[in-house]
Amino acid sequence: MMSLWTLGAKPRPHDAERIADALLNSVVGGPSTGSGSERVAPTRKRARFHTLAVQEVRPLTQDAVEVTFAVPAALSGEFDYLAGQHVALRAEIDGREVRRSYSLCRPPAAGSVSVAIKRDHGGQFSTWAQTELRPGDEIDVMSPQGGFTSTLAALDGAHVAGIAAGSGITPLMALAATVLSRSETSEFTLVYTNRSTMDVMFLEELADLKDRYPARFAVHHVLTREQRSAPLLSGRIDEERLRGILDGLVLPGTVDEWFLCGPFDLVQLCRDTLADIGVEPAHVRYELFTTGEPGQERPDAGRPVVVREDEPVTVIEFTLDGQSGMVQSPVSANESILNAALRVRPDVPFACAGGVCGTCRARLVDGSVTMTENYALEKDEIERGYVLTCQSHPTSDRVVVDYDV
Repeated sequence: MMSLWTLGAKPRPHDAERIADALLNSVVGGPSTGSGSERVAPTRKRARFHTLAVQEVRPLTQDAVEVTFAVPAALSGEFDYLAGQHVALRAEIDGREVRRSYSLCRPPAAGSVSVAIKRDHGGQFSTWAQTELRPGDEIDVMSPQGGFTSTLAALDGAHVAGIAAGSGITPLMALAATVLSRSETSEFTLVYTNRSTMDVMFLEELADLKDRYPARFAVHHVLTREQRSAPLLSGRIDEERLRGILDGLVLPGTVDEWFLCGPFDLVQLCRDTLADIGVEPAHVRYELFTTGEPGQERPDAGRPVVVREDEPVTVIEFTLDGQSGMVQSPVSANESILNAALRVRPDVPFACAGGVCGTCRARLVDGSVTMTENYALEKDEIERGYVLTCQSHPTSDRVVVDYDV
């Protein structure tokens, strides 16, 4: 995995008011765990759903809630996680299975997991969660996945910075609390943009972090539709404003690791700007909470495909949980490996089906494919043969993938 080094000296952050090439080079893998110098890479768990009971539904803003699930002792090992990881939720809504991925918003703790769900305009799952989900309800929750986690070998003296928009704050809440609590000399600087104060998720929790770590935690709220006393923190984050924030508030030369979470345009702007001022890409980790065009239908399950006897097909073979499976896919359908595999194995792992979460990751053993999108695999994973099956379309007569590797 990637090694990170210090960029110059690290003065304490001051207490002010506080993705093309991304497709094949997304830095969202390589998690490590532990504290201090005893950080150990975790074993990647097979993504499985488990039924959990809702323990609490807590309002965060007018259109966002925090949902906490109780984790029984028997499943504690299945729900061990690292700050920054996510889970997929599965529910039947209006007679249709719907899956969505949400970042874990609390530092790792035994007995529960929590996610924040912000209602999307027209979003079926998020609207249902906000209006219908109640304590005591049961829902399927997938074991934690994802590599939006720190790769720092030690946190002592480390300065970590995050830039988030809207619900992009969710994983950064867990990351900030973890970084600050596991070392007495670590620092975290957060730039968080929203439309107005009323839209700020975890406002009280951020204030609590500031009260607990006044010299080591800095949060800069940027509001796009509400005037702040500092002009730099009022308005949409464009390149000029971002450079001003970096130069005057964050000080990139002091930062050891960056975390970016938000919509594609903001994340790409931050990546481009950081690269332009000399920050090595290996220092920058990012995650998207949305892709595609507004209103785009999400591929929640495999679309029906009929295989006719008189047409050419691609043979797709796969291994899952030690069992082999095979399905024929019409060449004319140009369907993904995931879509085809779901016809014969409904338990094939997937969550977002949009190339973002990485749940459907598998290793290409034989044959060739082309990936439409990739926001979840690192360059070295691709070089080792890993693909996102939700985005991988066969380009050979036979394709073999292994989900168990």
